[in-house]
Amino acid sequence: MSDARNQLYQIRPKVSHDGAELDGELLEVSMGPQHPSTHGVFRMDVVLDGETVVKLKPVFGYLHRNHEKIGEGTSYLSSMPYTDRLDYFSSLTNNWAYALAVEKLSGLIVPERAEYIRVITAELTRLQNHTSLCGFLLQDMGALGTPLMWAFREREKVLDLFESLTGARMMCNYMRFGGCRCDLPPGWLEQARKLVDEYPRFLEEFEALLSGNEILMARSQGVGALSPELAVSASITGPMLRASGVDYDLRKVDRYGIYDRFEFRVPLGDHGDVFDRYMIRVLEMHESLKILQQALKQIPEGPIIDPKAKLRGFRPKVGESYGRIEGPKGEIGFYLISDGTANPYRYRVRPPSFINLTILEDMCLGRSVADAVIILGSVDIVLGEVDR
Repeated sequence: MSDARNQLYQIRPKVSHDGAELDGELLEVSMGPQHPSTHGVFRMDVVLDGETVVKLKPVFGYLHRNHEKIGEGTSYLSSMPYTDRLDYFSSLTNNWAYALAVEKLSGLIVPERAEYIRVITAELTRLQNHTSLCGFLLQDMGALGTPLMWAFREREKVLDLFESLTGARMMCNYMRFGGCRCDLPPGWLEQARKLVDEYPRFLEEFEALLSGNEILMARSQGVGALSPELAVSASITGPMLRASGVDYDLRKVDRYGIYDRFEFRVPLGDHGDVFDRYMIRVLEMHESLKILQQALKQIPEGPIIDPKAKLRGFRPKVGESYGRIEGPKGEIGFYLISDGTANPYRYRVRPPSFINLTILEDMCLGRSVADAVIILGSVDIVLGEVDR
């Protein structure tokens, strides 16, 4: 065997992951980190018996930026733009989780109008995240045109709203301890209402194109099934957990912010396979639209930040806190320890992409290489928060 082939794979003994003897040679293949279907600088070391996965090891760390240690060496406020770089598809929800942790330390009270703005921006974030995920998942299956382009067309409309509000399309740096950085610009609410009113038509077209598609159902139903018992024991959260039938959504459990004021349901799956994970995202987009319609109708006038909030010389009292929210990918949380100085003594992140990735091998064993690619796509990872 040539050196070039040795770099691609290695011959392994004829034994599977459970010790059973197999018919042919096992090949150890490295997929990534440049592979177009591995969602960034991520690698899978896969052991194959023919086309069947008998062992899989996720390899990451290529995008490690020392996020948590940087947070311990800078002021509380200076860490806010760093949170944008975690799940860079969902910077506003990252901001909110971090702000919530600091507010628990400092005792700051968020004004009512700011709470509504946080809900609106968070649900818009969930909307564009799930839309993008559906487009990427279909691209992983081989649909290289329409689904992803349709998804990105709608995502651009949401990013236009973020840009007009925060000055940035992705790295928004908008939340502040005790509220928000600035109020809504003139006409912003009307633009948001127009988007929310028109989005259901896109979802109807998207579902008509995809949800009943024979190829999608054949490729995704029964593939990558995740049992509710394993999902709970592995601390899986978000759409992946609910696709396995576990009714757990922090918007209902913690009722953080003002989520207790809104009527919405928590969709659940029956099988926990790739198709259920796709459908849960679609159904959650409908629920986000319900929340947005209520919030945009009820939002009051008033201040957008606690007058006691300080931008300079901010030093919360000594103590520790954990702030968590239901991000688009699951529970994102920040654990902080304050020693009374301007910098956190300890700063740790609970990233949903990293936690949800831990059971990738369990879902892929016994499936084909092509199945492993779409199972990874259904997890919905972003390497910014996996590697940190």
